[in-house]
Amino acid sequence: MPGTEQENEMVRRLVWTGLTVTTSALAALLARRASAAIWKRAFNEEPPE
Repeated sequence: MPGTEQENEMVRRLVWTGLTVTTSALAALLARRASAAIWKRAFNEEPPE
């Protein structure tokens, strides 16, 4: 079938992009939570919005 390998490569790139976007979002969420915990401990108050 013509184009099958090319289509496979496109799917692989889309999956890779989705994976990197998802892991980046999770890392940002974890970093924000860790920063908030540090702020609360350091200043004994809620972090600014």
